[in-house]
Amino acid sequence: MITGEIKNRIDSIWDTFWTGGITNSITILEQMTYLFFMKMLDDSQLKKEATANAMGVKVKEPVFKSGKWHNPDLDRDVPYESLRWHIFKNKEAEAMFATISKDVFVFIRTLNGGKESAYSRFMDNATFLIPNARTLVKIVEGIDGLDMNNRDTMGDVYEYVLGKMAASGNNGQFRTPRHIIRMMVDMMEPNLNDTVCDPAMGSAGFIVEAAKFVQEHHRKELLKKEKSDHYRNEMFHGFDTDQTMLRIGAMNLMLHGADNPDIAYRDSLSTDNTDENAYSLCLANPPFAGSLDYEAINKNLLAITKTKKTELLFVALFVRMLKLGGRCASIVPDGVLFGNSTGHKAIRKELVEHQRLQAVISMPSGVFQPYSGVSTAILVFTKTNDGGTDKVWFYDMKADGYTLDQKRTECKENDIPDILARWKNLDTEATRTRKEQSFFVPVDEIRANDYDLSINKYKEVEKVKVEYESPKTVFKRIQKLQDEINAAMDEFKAKYL
Repeated sequence: MITGEIKNRIDSIWDTFWTGGITNSITILEQMTYLFFMKMLDDSQLKKEATANAMGVKVKEPVFKSGKWHNPDLDRDVPYESLRWHIFKNKEAEAMFATISKDVFVFIRTLNGGKESAYSRFMDNATFLIPNARTLVKIVEGIDGLDMNNRDTMGDVYEYVLGKMAASGNNGQFRTPRHIIRMMVDMMEPNLNDTVCDPAMGSAGFIVEAAKFVQEHHRKELLKKEKSDHYRNEMFHGFDTDQTMLRIGAMNLMLHGADNPDIAYRDSLSTDNTDENAYSLCLANPPFAGSLDYEAINKNLLAITKTKKTELLFVALFVRMLKLGGRCASIVPDGVLFGNSTGHKAIRKELVEHQRLQAVISMPSGVFQPYSGVSTAILVFTKTNDGGTDKVWFYDMKADGYTLDQKRTECKENDIPDILARWKNLDTEATRTRKEQSFFVPVDEIRANDYDLSINKYKEVEKVKVEYESPKTVFKRIQKLQDEINAAMDEFKAKYL
């Protein structure tokens, strides 16, 4: 968790953007990301230079070299030294604004080499939007106190900023609630043998949470060079069709120690995506709304479910992208569980008959407030291509630790700890009845119900017999009350009228 001082600093930076006329939350985050990257480059090289000086050697592959850098936009040469944060932060306001907007920003936009490439390769269409020197100075002063080498702190800082973006009410669709992501990651327990993918990554929340889980639970293994290299360069994969979110997601991963993840601009459902049997773990909250151009959809997906609906096609995509034995946890709209179309039934049959469907967790409709009241569920399955579903675990989540209204304030009611405890002890679930919050349903019963996966299809509602008074008794009580009213009215009339 970030400290109050750092939180106040970020709040102040956010307010400065608003005062400066930038009020769109995703634009604020994007512009902050550019400045974070500028400082990260310099802080990283300062650290390398200190180490190199102590050892009496040169810095290997410095970002800021000796001599001059050619600015392709202005066709001029500028000293590399002038592009460094610790140099330009001390300039006068107008000089700093000119340096950052005309030189430093162009430098990071055209930077394509080294370990920063995961972020910088999405900078082609980036635009510097901070409007004036006064606003920029205040923002630079606010960011200057942040240690970009402290990945733990900066990871928390970035998540806090992402939270502010969601809380502002704009572009909240890009952010799945962090506690829901964490629950799904805890269920899947990623490890250093995994290759993790989110084909609709947004701000990379699922990938980042998987990275944090590995850091927390496999710290000793990360000390081994082979495992560390895998973690930084090969473990994490994410795709999106929004360049802004790719930049934000790449920065998010860099701040959590994944320096060079496989982050790419890609329409995951199109023929451009040829990934097959590639990943051991998929975690996602893919887009629900809308249909696609049927001609652009990858034909391999249509072979699983013939539909234009994105929510069904993404489930088919997970099946295709996973290796044998690979696991998936994905959020889906409730319609996937019980829809009557041929496409809906086909994808459910695929999971039940050809893969191993393990769990359906029904979530309350307020989880995605204030952005959407859609009812959703989490599907958990393993790719086998040979079936294996014997029974499916259902859980009826009623609370997630926050009120289910527009405000989403923290509250005591929270089923997430119970979900995790039961999931990790499924042997004890076998004796639960359909009247409880979780229970198993055998595959034969699911088949008999046309592969319906809605929990209400199987949950047994306990009816309590209510005994009502006889009409005669109720009428006598009403008559008595009426007599008392009439008497009071007669008394009032005699006394005052």
